[in-house]
Amino acid sequence: MIELRQLTVLAEVCRAGSYSAAADHLGYTQPAISYHMRALERAVGVPLTVKAGRGVRLTPAGHRLAERARGVLAGLRDVENEFEALAARTRGRVRMSSVQSVCVAVLPAALARLGASRIEVEVELGQTASHDAYRLLNAGETDLAIVADDEPGEAAEPAETPLRRVPLLVDRRHVVLPRGHALAGRRSVRLADLARERWILERDRERLLRRCAEAGFEPRVVTTTDDQATTLGLVGDGVGIALMDGLGLFPRPHPRVEPRPLDDWPRRHVCALLRPEAARVPAVAALLEALRAVAVEQSGGAIEAATA
Repeated sequence: MIELRQLTVLAEVCRAGSYSAAADHLGYTQPAISYHMRALERAVGVPLTVKAGRGVRLTPAGHRLAERARGVLAGLRDVENEFEALAARTRGRVRMSSVQSVCVAVLPAALARLGASRIEVEVELGQTASHDAYRLLNAGETDLAIVADDEPGEAAEPAETPLRRVPLLVDRRHVVLPRGHALAGRRSVRLADLARERWILERDRERLLRRCAEAGFEPRVVTTTDDQATTLGLVGDGVGIALMDGLGLFPRPHPRVEPRPLDDWPRRHVCALLRPEAARVPAVAALLEALRAVAVEQSGGAIEAATA
């Protein structure tokens, strides 16, 4: 018979890549890890690991069982969280991963909103790129993930288990201009209107360069930075222009810049992802509802509320 402790050991061996590293993380001795792995192999009747240098490598059967083990352990954590919250309605912990802009522009107001509620939510937060969110959900390492689809029809990594998808907001791409710029008098701007400008760009610029080429020009880059505060300061001082998502302009617009939406840039759809069983945990449900409410309150201008 397979024991829960054995599945925990297998999942950690898969993650760590060796018995010794798994033992360190779980607080076991290495002989104990070896014992549980041998017992698990006897229970399932097939080899689960082979030696690989100083560590071990999982066999195909080992990988398959490790995937199932992560799902079982994640489901058990959801049950524990749900019934802990039912026993004490005033407390709950949520592991949340999110794109950076939501952490800055939406989450603080959502947590402030929860401050007066009956459920006290402790958020364990990680800033995570959208493509990593599915891996974290599959592995049971996060309860709630906030992702952004940057291109229409962009296909995300498929989930191993069905996920609930909750739309939050629609974010527009903006050109950020120095105050008093000639284009600031327009309600919106097209990319071709910016052909003669000097640009402040992020390192990840392939999509912008492709779209600029489609518009008939190559941007003249004067500064490269991934820091949004630095970008806004440079634009405010007239060094150049930049592109930012609407959420990057919240919650407090920079006093020396004027953002204008780009008409010919796809809107970014921001949504929450979670396992259906996680949605029944009161703390998770309360945090998700607060995020949706703040998205609606902040919608207009740079961002829009999403509809299901």
